[in-house]
Amino acid sequence: MTTAVQPSGVKNATSDQAAAKRYSLTHPPRVGLLMVLPAVVFVAVFALAPLVGAIFISLTNFPLIGNYRFIGLKNYADIFTDPAFGWSLLYTLIYTGIVTGPILVVGYLLAVMVRSNRRGAKVLRTIIFLPYVVGLATLSFLAVLEAQPNSGAVNLVLKALGITDGSTAWLVSGPLGTGLICVLVVWAVSGLTMMLLMSGMQGIDANLYESAEIDGASWWGRERQVTIPLLRQQIALSLIISVIGSFLAFNQFFILTQGGPGSATTTVVLQIYRRGFVQLQLGAATAMSLVLVVIVGLITAAQFWLLRERD
Repeated sequence: MTTAVQPSGVKNATSDQAAAKRYSLTHPPRVGLLMVLPAVVFVAVFALAPLVGAIFISLTNFPLIGNYRFIGLKNYADIFTDPAFGWSLLYTLIYTGIVTGPILVVGYLLAVMVRSNRRGAKVLRTIIFLPYVVGLATLSFLAVLEAQPNSGAVNLVLKALGITDGSTAWLVSGPLGTGLICVLVVWAVSGLTMMLLMSGMQGIDANLYESAEIDGASWWGRERQVTIPLLRQQIALSLIISVIGSFLAFNQFFILTQGGPGSATTTVVLQIYRRGFVQLQLGAATAMSLVLVVIVGLITAAQFWLLRERD
């Protein structure tokens, strides 16, 4: 009985083909490209294309209705000499500075209160988180009714406490309107901060608290030395969401004060809305929007850098 001997060249060719086949199965570049293609198309159609269109519109005097012409960077130059845009940006910064701290503090205290699995904790979490689910637009419409002089619940409660005479017009005063909106926003948004921080608190090992307690640390000492350092990422995320949301605030101001009296409570987004859909200057409004995107991006990048993890 004879055994056929396969030439070495045929063996090498066969092994090379097998290796090529295995490589094509384990490293399919075309398959990878096809898998990411839907995401690339989605980003191109719904992000890049609108961005390119917005940049083009910002370089024209697009009037929303009628013909337009190319004017270059004039819209951007006008932004830096527009006192209305400057005031709206300053007011938005003030508003952001007022609400950011209370949202974080109130959210943290609420998270401490509901982080355990005691009886009733889940119901309490739901009640606290419910205003965020309802949304600022709905809450703002309710606030319009409850802030009415002589009939709203706000004035009735304050009158019963002897703080006001019950006829305060909250929505026609810049400082009073701002204060009412800030209280409304802190109440509505603190539930989200509570959920973010609570999820981080529940992941902390209980042995760390026991060790700190054995060492004689008080409740605040345990929070300061254990909880807060281990919640750095959740705190950073909460601050970033809060700041971005404050810079993009629109619903509560549009519904409650319409930016008034005058422009006393006009935020950046509300000013952009006025310029585009009231004054019908869509080119200028688009330029303002792009400038706002850059400002928010820089602030977010600064927050990432300041709140980054350090060794």
